[in-house]
Amino acid sequence: MPRFPKPPEGSWTQHYPELGIGPVSYEDSISPEFYELERAAIFNRVWLNVGRTEQLPRNGSYFTKELKVVNTSIVVVRTTDGEVKAFHNICRHRGNKLVWNDMPLAETSGFCRQFRCKYHAWRYDLDGNLIHVPQENEFFNLDKNRYGLAGVHCEVWEGFIFVNFAAEPEQSLRDFLGPMILALEGYPFASMTSRWSYRSEVKANWKLYLDAFQEFYHAPVLHANQSPSKYSKAAAEVGFEAPHYRIDGPHRLVSTSGVRAWELDADLRKPIDEICRSGLFGPWDSPDLGPLPAGVNPANCDPWGLDSFQLFPNFVILIWGQGWCLTYHYWPTSHNSHVFEGTLYFPPPRTPRERVAQELAAVTFKEFGLQDSNTLEATQSMIESRAVGDFLLNDQEVLIRHLHRETAAWVDEYRRNAVGVS
Repeated sequence: MPRFPKPPEGSWTQHYPELGIGPVSYEDSISPEFYELERAAIFNRVWLNVGRTEQLPRNGSYFTKELKVVNTSIVVVRTTDGEVKAFHNICRHRGNKLVWNDMPLAETSGFCRQFRCKYHAWRYDLDGNLIHVPQENEFFNLDKNRYGLAGVHCEVWEGFIFVNFAAEPEQSLRDFLGPMILALEGYPFASMTSRWSYRSEVKANWKLYLDAFQEFYHAPVLHANQSPSKYSKAAAEVGFEAPHYRIDGPHRLVSTSGVRAWELDADLRKPIDEICRSGLFGPWDSPDLGPLPAGVNPANCDPWGLDSFQLFPNFVILIWGQGWCLTYHYWPTSHNSHVFEGTLYFPPPRTPRERVAQELAAVTFKEFGLQDSNTLEATQSMIESRAVGDFLLNDQEVLIRHLHRETAAWVDEYRRNAVGVS
């Protein structure tokens, strides 16, 4: 059952009494000490999405992922039996990084039949077993069965690959995801094979960027230059509020109505959008995805814009009413910096026009993302001054309260367990 019940129509925050309605502190976004606690209390314990199975198209396919927040690199591989496994990217001999190309800290991908260390040529099969040691007889009582690669817990849900760095995960992946996220099962993620990705290093705490996509209060103001001036002015004057918010365990959802861009007055449409039949909300021509799962568009919006499913701690799945989706990742690198990754997923284009429409949507979203990250760097620089300690949130910023409260709860639990206090 959801931790917080679905509220009646109207105000949202008052129906989640545990979240409170007072000002909030952003000390958790500027404190180096709190960041170190987050790393241990959250990122070393929860299920983290690191990619999709389409990145491993055949047995022997692999990719690496650099995860500074947990101080490691991993290699994810499809084994000879077709299973997806993950290992720490380290050779058992002298600790060299096992899989890398020219730049040791750069991520890579490819295909192989076995992994071979560049340093002394120790070799491991795709299941992580140590299978060859040069001059093996010079080692002392070497039992190769004891020196396979260090495994990382790995599970797959709907094609999304998750890893967990705990010695033993506290929950299975399905239990961790919970009913709100599991209700997305059956969405055609795997058929979205036309993809664009972008990556940015942002000088702001990872939670601040998550906060930016948990409310649409800012959209008609911050992104006014990306919309026709008449439309932006009207939106800013009347305000905007999404019709549905939901909290389920550590996860959150905001679902909102949309705009049929092609139905707007001609003077409200950009010329490039008109030419390409695409723009901010994606290509105008929606693909036929068939029946959608029950978890999609829970408010039954018509027209429906998007659902933003925010999986704790740092992964977001956005499903768009126009028949496409995107994912966001926020990978902390310090208390005031992180790596932001965005990937857009579309069905394969059937015509050159559809390809161009997808490209325009991808470029448009990149511009919006740059605006958000630039604003958040300005936020980070000022909250670190501590000139102001508490900040006001309105009703439609309820999910921001939940993220910071949930983060604090995981840290508090970790602290209690660390000192043995029940």
